[in-house]
Amino acid sequence: MMRQWLVGLFALGVPVFVSAAPACPWPAWDRFKAERVSADGRVIDPSDERLITTSEGQSYALFFALVGNDRPAFAQVLRWTHNNLAEGDLARHLPAWLWGRDGQSQWQVLDANNASDADLWIAYSLLEAGRLWDEPAYTQLGQRVLWRIAAQTVRKLPGLGVMLLPGDYGFEDARGTRLNPSYLPLQLLERFSLVDPLWGELAANTRRLWLASSPKGFAPDWLLWTPAGELAADPQHGNAGDYDAIRVYLWVGMLAKDAPQRSELVAHYAPMATVTTRQGLPPERVEAHSGNTSGHGPTGFSAALLPLLAALPEQAAGLAAQRQRLREQPVQPNAYYSQVLALFGQGWDEARYRFDPHGRLLPAWSAPCSE
Repeated sequence: MMRQWLVGLFALGVPVFVSAAPACPWPAWDRFKAERVSADGRVIDPSDERLITTSEGQSYALFFALVGNDRPAFAQVLRWTHNNLAEGDLARHLPAWLWGRDGQSQWQVLDANNASDADLWIAYSLLEAGRLWDEPAYTQLGQRVLWRIAAQTVRKLPGLGVMLLPGDYGFEDARGTRLNPSYLPLQLLERFSLVDPLWGELAANTRRLWLASSPKGFAPDWLLWTPAGELAADPQHGNAGDYDAIRVYLWVGMLAKDAPQRSELVAHYAPMATVTTRQGLPPERVEAHSGNTSGHGPTGFSAALLPLLAALPEQAAGLAAQRQRLREQPVQPNAYYSQVLALFGQGWDEARYRFDPHGRLLPAWSAPCSE
């Protein structure tokens, strides 16, 4: 039965996927598709000579296609992910996180481990596509992916409770469990709690983890949760926060105004907004425990901070400065990561989407187009 509807879901030329056009143009998404997404639905990161594709990139493209009401692109990206990263069956296999050209110029999976943040975004986009587009097959597949994440990648940690590992293996040893705060968007966890209460518990634990791991209001990229139930510096990255951590501020800024602990979280991470306003540019790197900053982040960092800056009325000048920077220094076409940060941050700043308190997506499909 599962195989039958999957075959139907991924069949070529299904009219429901190709007949709907976006309600409003989204030029940034159209550019990203033209520059980064192949005709068969693969998101290509040109910064690596292997021309890699990650499950992260595929998951983000699914979300952006949904925000843009772009059913054909959603189906293409999903089909490629299903066929190439999930052994041809996304209902049974979490996607491999890395695909590309190996040393013998063969195109294949380069690392079969999963990346749990990508898994979450894939499950979320499927569930919300099923709801918003009234496509039960997407809903069913999203539930299967979510069930598999819970079965494979969730652990119960001492003194914390249930928590999501960054991947199935490679993050647990005698020293403890390595965690990545940016892999845990609260919007997604709250949405999943409507399917299974486990995810509501995980959301509450995530809020605790975020607050405890950022004593100065700056998020680390990685942290270690010890067998004694305590936080410690990550063995590989210490307390540094840069290219992963920037997403924590993004997720916090995009929380619905009446989401659980939203006011507390926005106030807690306000120091990142303050230093950005004071410097005129976001810092590239922050030491989470001391609060010491260094460097200037790329334009994608400016985009990622737009929602947090907008959530803090006293940061109006900083918000205006980052918007101006993005107008004057658009993200370069070959900068994959800055491009996705810009689609998230500027898309939200342009009111193309919002999340409700339960994490459900509120796309602006029915709003009048200003383009």
